Amino acid sequence: MPGFGTVVFRVLDPEHDAATVHRWVDDERARFWGMVGHTVERVRDIYAFVDSLETHHAYLIEHDGHPAGLLQTYDPEHDPLGEYYPVRPGDFGIHFLFAPPVTAPRSGYGGALFGAVLDFVWSDPAHLRVVAEPDVRNDRSRRRLRLAGFTEGAEVALDHKRACLYFLERDRDVAGG
Repeated sequence: MPGFGTVVFRVLDPEHDAATVHRWVDDERARFWGMVGHTVERVRDIYAFVDSLETHHAYLIEHDGHPAGLLQTYDPEHDPLGEYYPVRPGDFGIHFLFAPPVTAPRSGYGGALFGAVLDFVWSDPAHLRVVAEPDVRNDRSRRRLRLAGFTEGAEVALDHKRACLYFLERDRDVAGG
């Protein structure tokens, strides 16, 4: 990405990446990820399960060779979320978690990294609409989605959280793609 650096999305290796991901998800700032208090072994097992699914995937995001975040993707039609809204062909779900910066924070870093996430998602022409469902209390995630052009939908009571649905049509992408 010109002026930002190189962003790589690689399939998360549960065995190799568990300790790195654990440091992020066990931090209070990641409480909405739902893994605060989990052990490294539990995080590894969760991602080994995700890795076994054909409809859900986890990626480690690297920026200039350093781990920078986590992206989980899923097919809403094959996810419990699909029971809470009318899934359309081409819907593609995401969860994202950016790691704490390893250097001094740069203005625009989060927006640029999220733009890379959207570029990655839109690289598949079958993805026509991105779906996200952050916890209603997750103001940072909700703000990031709005800045990227997502439209806010209904609130839904999932088993593990009260979430707000967000949608981004391929032609509405503001921050990426």
